[in-house]
Amino acid sequence: MAVIINGDTGIDKITDGSIVTADFASTVPLGTKNIIINGAMQVAQRGTSTSSITSGGYHSVDRFAFSPQTLGTWTMSQDTDVPGGQGFANSVKMLCTTADASPATGDFLLLSQGIEGQNLQQLKKGTANAESVTLSFWVKSNKTGLYIAELFDGTNARHINKSFTIDTTDTWEKKTITYAGDTTGTLANNNSGALYLYFWLGAGSTYTSGTLQTSWGAATSANRAVGVSNLADTTSNYMNITAVQLEVGDTATPFEHRPYDIELARCQRYYYKWNSTSSNNWVAWAMAANTTNMYGHVPFPVTMRSNASSIDYSGLGWWLGGAVTAFSAVGIAESGTTSCTMNFTSTGLTAQKMYAVLPNGSTNYIAFNAEL
Repeated sequence: MAVIINGDTGIDKITDGSIVTADFASTVPLGTKNIIINGAMQVAQRGTSTSSITSGGYHSVDRFAFSPQTLGTWTMSQDTDVPGGQGFANSVKMLCTTADASPATGDFLLLSQGIEGQNLQQLKKGTANAESVTLSFWVKSNKTGLYIAELFDGTNARHINKSFTIDTTDTWEKKTITYAGDTTGTLANNNSGALYLYFWLGAGSTYTSGTLQTSWGAATSANRAVGVSNLADTTSNYMNITAVQLEVGDTATPFEHRPYDIELARCQRYYYKWNSTSSNNWVAWAMAANTTNMYGHVPFPVTMRSNASSIDYSGLGWWLGGAVTAFSAVGIAESGTTSCTMNFTSTGLTAQKMYAVLPNGSTNYIAFNAEL
């Protein structure tokens, strides 16, 4: 269908009633219908693969935390195995490298994403007009069985849990789950984590000994993962997931493909990693306050969710002609959402002199964290 322009003939006109909201939802890339960030697993600032994972954290693809709470050892990676003909280039893969066939009481295995409350007000949660939401995703695993997708309201400690099944080994399958709106418990309208999506891939009896909470209710640990299979029970078990979309309504519409630069910027609100591209790629100028400390300003490309709470770095040093001298420590002196003032520690500095802060090589970095 085309719009008639400047009186041109031979082009269909849009007439009243010929296009409806459903058409826009399913055919027009609106850019914001998917509440999930990085659902196509495009962005992996921390790296494409991390091995020997035994504890929770962000290990590979942005915005998806992986938490094997004493339940196996894992490699998490950004993979190129994707469902064919769907327009995806990446998935996230969790691969078991050390098995645990007998989960202890409090063990769990989770893939999750937290969502800011101010990005969820359209759900109208806690009101008579609370909206249903629909989760859709593609999944592939060598281990058939039942798994759990949970929405957890962190503001009010409420949850709803639905199961999905891997029907066929080593085959991409699309899953769609609709959750009713919750008329109890308004979500906080701020930058804190208000709603969490949890994929349960294994759990001990603390989380499996009750009755699955398939309607909204007060959070009860025993009702969170009832019937879940144990992906950790055999070495080389794996699960790939991509195209994770959470949207308002009771119908799953086609996945919203966002451009890489837009998805990257949304991820950088929570984690920003400056990567060196060469030994001459300076990250900051800094002024020495004394013989051991210099202070420099590092700007962020987007406003972060909160003041950067921690940093990680590798291979940074100072230069004033000659060789690069490595720092003995790098820390945040003054934290902010648009930049940080850094304290760089070394020896042999001259007070009131300016120095270039740059990498020792081409693969060094500094990263700032403001994750939920």
